[in-house]
Amino acid sequence: MIWLQNRFTLTFPDKLIRADQWLMLKINRDWSHPFLDNFSLFMREPLVHVPLYLFLALFLIINFGKSGFWWLITALAMAGVNDILSSQLIKEFFDRPRPCRDETLAHQIRFIAKYCGMNGSFISSHASSHFAVATFIFFTLRSITKWFGLAFLWAACVCYAQVYVGVHYPFDVFCGAIFGLGIGFAAASLYNKKISLVNTAR
Repeated sequence: MIWLQNRFTLTFPDKLIRADQWLMLKINRDWSHPFLDNFSLFMREPLVHVPLYLFLALFLIINFGKSGFWWLITALAMAGVNDILSSQLIKEFFDRPRPCRDETLAHQIRFIAKYCGMNGSFISSHASSHFAVATFIFFTLRSITKWFGLAFLWAACVCYAQVYVGVHYPFDVFCGAIFGLGIGFAAASLYNKKISLVNTAR
């Protein structure tokens, strides 16, 4: 009866936090697999993403000239704005402990990342960064091929990896992804309005 009473007297934020922790433990501990261990660590490596994005930038510059160059400049500016807002403003404001540093949960999770960041958990900068890039790629390059939509799948895998290895809660990556979608769409809208790759191929 006490448990039932506590359940109904919890505030909505408390319920949200408990649900977030429950899903965190499911993804990180109960739904674990050796393949996912390796895959998640792989998806979090910067050296995995940099060559892919560099290749895309060179492809656009070679084939679209100045339009491709300004695509790269816009993408870099977007990444910088996203990092400032997500890492230096939002994280500092909310200062939510990461799962791997949360005293109420750290002893229950499988921490398999190389390190646990000292900064806050909300929002996930990895999630916001990759979803910003995925959104920017899709909305600026979809006229070339719809296959660029797979960038969202790539970003989603990065988000899942953040939770799986124990450095972020699901709510952190969800909100980070939404934030990144907004940043990426704003950057893509600005680029398409001012420059655009349409009809600029060499």
